[in-house]
Amino acid sequence: MPLTDLAIKNAKPGPRPVKLSDGKGLYLLVTESGSKLWRWKYRVDGKEKVMALGAYGEVSLAEARELMDDARKLLKKGNDPMAERKATKLAKQTAADNSFQSVALLWWEHWRGAKSSRHADDVIRRLKADIFPAIGKRPVSAIEAPELVSMVKGIAGRGALDIAKRALQTSGQVFRYSIAHGLATRNPAAAIKPADVLASRVKVNYARLDSRELPELMRHIDAYQGSTVTRLAMKLMALTFVRTSELIGARWEEFDLEAARWNIPAARMKMKTPHIVLLSSQAIEVLQTLHIVSGHGALLFPGERDHEKPMSNNTILKALERMGYKGRMTGHGFRGIASTVLHEMGFNHAHIELQLAHQERDQVSAAYNHATYLEERAQMMQHWGDYLENCTKANVVAFKRKAA
Repeated sequence: MPLTDLAIKNAKPGPRPVKLSDGKGLYLLVTESGSKLWRWKYRVDGKEKVMALGAYGEVSLAEARELMDDARKLLKKGNDPMAERKATKLAKQTAADNSFQSVALLWWEHWRGAKSSRHADDVIRRLKADIFPAIGKRPVSAIEAPELVSMVKGIAGRGALDIAKRALQTSGQVFRYSIAHGLATRNPAAAIKPADVLASRVKVNYARLDSRELPELMRHIDAYQGSTVTRLAMKLMALTFVRTSELIGARWEEFDLEAARWNIPAARMKMKTPHIVLLSSQAIEVLQTLHIVSGHGALLFPGERDHEKPMSNNTILKALERMGYKGRMTGHGFRGIASTVLHEMGFNHAHIELQLAHQERDQVSAAYNHATYLEERAQMMQHWGDYLENCTKANVVAFKRKAA
């Protein structure tokens, strides 16, 4: 007679295990301790086997019958249900062991050895924040190109276009590692180019020197024979790598030299969000000298004819031309050189982008993140100031960061 829930609930343990049959080989095993366990007895290849289907309470009577029916269908096809279950469990475990996240962590440990700690930390943060939530749990061998496209578009959708490109690049490195270690047979990232899925941004190319020419440029600036104010403007631009418009419009009220900060208001910024420039000791020295020379008004760099207006935005360009850099360097070029050298030094990409006040920021938090990583950015800016100071003394060609 088939079992009922009432009969199961009323079943009591005895001095030895009791089997309550439900038919077709399904029975409830009541142990001496009172446990009630579902079992299914069947034969395969002439051998009797018993398959566990769970405990009553976790698996109801109806669910136990359904599990038995599924197993009987496999048996009817000539498959051993227990062997099939074991294979499925093994496949799931293998998939978990070879998930994108698991493999990516192995790749990162292998890759990080030759990288700076800053760069390695930046990559692992990007993996955890942007890549793992999207594809981390998927078997690395099963991921398809459309999944990567969805991930990249999601990152770009919050305004982080550069991070989206880097996420695709990093994913490709993980897939190559997977192929090399027999965990995958193809690299879906190789079939995708950022331009295929991301909107391009119009780029304005500004003339700038190669970073290796920076030491010579700094020595030329230091020996500049023109206006003292212009010389100091070029030094401050090199030390802070702000935009030309942000430099020439600077007002003394924006500076807090004791806190080593320059707070540029949103109205004067390209992205219309406030910006904090962390000042190195070298930048503070320039400002102190400048205050003696031209600190009588509101502007740091007043025009020659009208002191109520800032100097012309061509002043620095013309000074560079007089030093022999016509067509080779602009005021904006200091930004590109700083970005290149700081990345070569191994500083965090996010910290560099924030200090450059670039637009590759999360649009939702753009009004707030100008004040993030202040301590790290201050250390970066001081190292940059030290580097430029050394540039005036020797032909510095090696990009080395100070020991922490």
